[in-house]
Amino acid sequence: MSVYQKYYGEFKEMYYGNAAIGIIASSCLGAIAAMFILMTGHGVLQMLQLFAVVMISMGYNTAVLACLPAKQVFNSLVGSVSVNLLFILYHGLMLLF
Repeated sequence: MSVYQKYYGEFKEMYYGNAAIGIIASSCLGAIAAMFILMTGHGVLQMLQLFAVVMISMGYNTAVLACLPAKQVFNSLVGSVSVNLLFILYHGLMLLF
C-alpha cells in the first residue's frame, strides 16, 4: 500500500472533518506563501505568482464547497499544499540569501 493510498483512505474515512481541517490548512499556507511572495517584491512576476497561489488555494475550497468526490477533493488538497509549500520554500530561501 502506497503512502498516497494510506492517506487517501484516512481522508475518505473522516471526510467532513478532514475537509474542514484542509480548508484551514490550505488557507493558512496560501496566506503565508502570499506574504513571502510580496516580501520579495511587487513586480509582474510576483503578481503572477500571487495569482497562482490564490487560485490554487481557492481551488481546494471550491472543491469542498462543490461537494466533489472525495478523491478529487483529496487531490486538490495535495496540490494546494504542495504548490504553497514550494512557493514558501523558494521565497523563504530568497529572503535568506
